[in-house]
Amino acid sequence: MVGFKNRYMVMEVFLDPNKENLGDDPIVVTQFNISKAIKDSILVNFGECGLASSLGSFQVKYVNPITKLCVIRASREDYQKIWSAISLVRSIGSCPVLFNLLDLSGSIRACKNTALKCDELKFEQYKLMVGARLSADVTQHMQNCLEKIKILEH
Repeated sequence: MVGFKNRYMVMEVFLDPNKENLGDDPIVVTQFNISKAIKDSILVNFGECGLASSLGSFQVKYVNPITKLCVIRASREDYQKIWSAISLVRSIGSCPVLFNLLDLSGSIRACKNTALKCDELKFEQYKLMVGARLSADVTQHMQNCLEKIKILEH
């Protein structure tokens, strides 16, 4: 029996910096928000048939709201369609966003290593940017996110 062949994409989410500083309605990057934005983009750009064929293996496996990094799984047949739909996403909710592909892999193990490395580096940048205002809650939340990456599986 042959297992399903998947592709894993490590994506970086760039939020509009002007929107973040306003603070009136902060957007929280979650699995649900990202998944909904991508599914809406697939529906608009590829229609119902494209959406139905993509949903079989499409899943947002991991999201870190601090570093704005996410891991997305797609079938080998549909990953290019999903990747192009991700490129066409312009907003999550009312916040303008851009997605940047950091890594594309055929195995979750390689994807895990890349995501872990990127997350650690981005958190170091975040700590330098925030400085003394870094709270223990944020540090704990980041440690929880790093643990989630380490236990990622199919």
